[in-house]
Amino acid sequence: MTNEPSWSMGVEEEYLLVERDSGALVAKQPPGLMEKVVDLRHGLVARELFSSQIEIATGVCTDMKYLRADVGLLRLAVAEAADEFGLAPIASSSHPFARWKRLEYTEGERYQALAEDLAGVSRRLIISGLHVHVGIEDPELRIDLMNQVTYFLPHLLALSTSSPFWEGSDTGLKSYRTTVFSTLPRTGLPEKFDSWSEFRRHVQVLVDAGIIEDSSKVWWDIRPSERYPTLEMRVTDLPTKMEDTIAVAAMYVCLLRMLWRLKLENRRWRNYANFLVSENLWRAERYGVNGELIDFGKGELVPFADLVEEMIELVRPDAEALDCVAEVEHTRTICERGTSADRQLAVYQGALEAGATEDEALKVVVDALITDSMAPPTSEL
Repeated sequence: MTNEPSWSMGVEEEYLLVERDSGALVAKQPPGLMEKVVDLRHGLVARELFSSQIEIATGVCTDMKYLRADVGLLRLAVAEAADEFGLAPIASSSHPFARWKRLEYTEGERYQALAEDLAGVSRRLIISGLHVHVGIEDPELRIDLMNQVTYFLPHLLALSTSSPFWEGSDTGLKSYRTTVFSTLPRTGLPEKFDSWSEFRRHVQVLVDAGIIEDSSKVWWDIRPSERYPTLEMRVTDLPTKMEDTIAVAAMYVCLLRMLWRLKLENRRWRNYANFLVSENLWRAERYGVNGELIDFGKGELVPFADLVEEMIELVRPDAEALDCVAEVEHTRTICERGTSADRQLAVYQGALEAGATEDEALKVVVDALITDSMAPPTSEL
């Protein structure tokens, strides 16, 4: 096969910093913590809008082994640095009981400008996500694959859900983060474009009007990166277990390679209206891996676990080519034992049944998140 993309990968994870003793989300990051992490991991960390968050970014990884190692070392670096201040990171897209009105923005012109632009909406953005970059050097191919892989974004979201609680309440959703993020402009599913130049022309309208500086302020569920020749998947919650992050990344890159492989055979995935894909996004947000999604080809609801089995077989040639069969098959394990959202809810209910108050049960959830965020991968990976 000629002109095959590199399929290089990079991952960004956003952690919430909590007090070990109380489980509370810190209002203000202690001075020196960021510098300590930078010393440990060569600067692959960044601040986020709120001072209680910290973002890590892997380097450009050529295979899944390097990606797993980089994510693991970065999680360890953040945990070691935070521990010196009596803190711990949790890999979760929401904090079980934090009150957003009590939190502080990160200092700096960039963050203050963002807060001013988004006004009151920004106050609720104490949410974290997982972003996965895949190297696709041809910009036209990036647009083509973006149009097609959008179909699978609900599936990836369902596999990642980790935000069932908001301000101390069970929201009834497995990904409440999605609801919070949707209040921002330029979010949700991307438009479908016929070419790279058409995408650039549309972005330029907002740039010329002075609304945004560049496409990095377009926060779609998937987008061509502004800085790198990658297609960046942004729809997912942040999985608490590192092995789940790696599995989601593996499934994403394999789906892209599968669509590229179809293209070589003059075939393509059928495009469906965003109206329909959005319905599946809602079902993933609401029910996670325990629900059903619409199979548009069949025109019926199908248990999500069955769809995952179909996806595993669909991308098996690509997983073999990229040497990540075990990582892709781990998505089956996620369905069987549940996502972080399922575990958080089970821990909460278990604590209540054992006699804990609601506040005590939520603290037990945070303790479980601290442990699971640093859990090593299972032997299967």
